[in-house]
Amino acid sequence: MSQLGVGKEVLSYCNKCKLTLAHLVMTMKSDTIIGKVQCKTCQNTHAYKDPSNVKASKTKKGKTTKKSTSADSISDIWMNRVASSSSKSQKYSIKAKFELGDIIDHPKFGPGVIDKLIDADKIQVIFRHDIKTLIHNK
Repeated sequence: MSQLGVGKEVLSYCNKCKLTLAHLVMTMKSDTIIGKVQCKTCQNTHAYKDPSNVKASKTKKGKTTKKSTSADSISDIWMNRVASSSSKSQKYSIKAKFELGDIIDHPKFGPGVIDKLIDADKIQVIFRHDIKTLIHNK
């Protein structure tokens, strides 16, 4: 008996999110072949894409950017910055003032490292999977 069916959860590659995420099966082509799925993150409905068959996207020729020339991913950059920082982790608060290189513990995004002071009240923080601009010193 098949574990697949309409309403079941499967992993599929989402072109809109550009990630392999949890999806709900919307239609089945047969008892064993999934037709359409709906992304549980962005709610986009699309044809099922087996995550093991998705190839990495190619970079455009002729244009090079700082991010595409760097071999490090955000996760690698985050790991290196956390390892090289000598400050203790501080709980993030909009009222607290942070300095370059400080490690913060954000309730939603997790641990991060202050990468850039943008304004007197804005900071750029590198988290494990993303880079965010946050407010501080209010």
